Amino acid sequence: MDVNGTVAEGFEPVREAFAANFTLLGERGAAVAVYRDGHRVVDLWAGARDVDGDAPWERGTAQVVRSATKGVAAAALLLLHQRGELDLDAPVGAYWPEYKAAGKEHTRVRHLLAHRAGVPVLDRPLTPREAADPGLGAEAVAAQAPVWEPGTDHGYHAHTYGWLTGELVRRVTGRPVGEWIADEIAGPVGADLWLGLPAPEHARVGRVGPLAAPEAVGGLRTRPKRAVTEAWADENSLTRRAFAAITPAPDENADAYRAAVLPASNGIATADGLARFYASLIGEVDGGRRLFAPGTAELARAEESSGPDRVLVVGTRFGLGYMLHGGASPMLSPASFGHPGRGGALAFADPGTGIAFGYVTNGFRKSVTADPRAQALVRALRTALA
Repeated sequence: MDVNGTVAEGFEPVREAFAANFTLLGERGAAVAVYRDGHRVVDLWAGARDVDGDAPWERGTAQVVRSATKGVAAAALLLLHQRGELDLDAPVGAYWPEYKAAGKEHTRVRHLLAHRAGVPVLDRPLTPREAADPGLGAEAVAAQAPVWEPGTDHGYHAHTYGWLTGELVRRVTGRPVGEWIADEIAGPVGADLWLGLPAPEHARVGRVGPLAAPEAVGGLRTRPKRAVTEAWADENSLTRRAFAAITPAPDENADAYRAAVLPASNGIATADGLARFYASLIGEVDGGRRLFAPGTAELARAEESSGPDRVLVVGTRFGLGYMLHGGASPMLSPASFGHPGRGGALAFADPGTGIAFGYVTNGFRKSVTADPRAQALVRALRTALA
């Protein structure tokens, strides 16, 4: 496998692990980028642009990153808080009066960010066409009765997180969340990421799809725990219902889907775009813009939720909008905060080392939070820093 790009001296283990993902773990096409103290030290890509094609992956190839989008959406709310426009302890209904329906009047903004809002499901799922209408999504989640008392427990809001955060941004700023992110986040830091892909960028986005799991290598665990398997098999479980809030599953390669704005699931980015974004949360990037003040970065990684996840079943940890390092989603160190994308992508920042990491792929596997390919790269990065 020909690996393209560069690595700074000392980061060669990341190149080796990236190449091994193709030969040992069945990678089809992917890219990885790493920044340290605001400067890029790893920029690699290889394989095919499309999961079902042979055109080569090129510098700047972008992909749908699924739930890695959530970390970008969370940054919008934390930046509004940083600017004094949003109170994390205020009731959501103070900004969005309709949200007070069905027993949700005491839900606080921080509950939305930490997956404690109690609305991971919709009693009537939305079709892909309905889900792409931000107004309909917001109306549906505002009318939904919580399945636990908001603030008392946590469970992954796989799809509803997008309508919750997106509508709150709109209520506070008066602007659509995709437009706000383009103007206030992606543009200022020069990150190639989009929530609502502009038509001129469609040609650079690869086709994504499922990738068969390889045979286990070494001691790598590829089978989920029995409780997880049972939860996915039960159509009435919160697990199934949360991921089925959009039914049927949308075509992630359709132009209409890529152009839609779903802050929980359909962001499109390059590996460098994700890494550069996270670098801007913990420091200046290439001597330029820093998004988060140090106190805001602390909010992102201060634990808000921990323990058995009502939706994912396994134990998870969340700060305000970000997954935290743990067994379900290992990152670089206990100080790391970021977000995986189901079946593939991973992006995070690690303030202690000054590292920001981004990995994107066109081949999705069944894993939700800890894909073996991404984890191989993280282990290699840990080795490089030792």
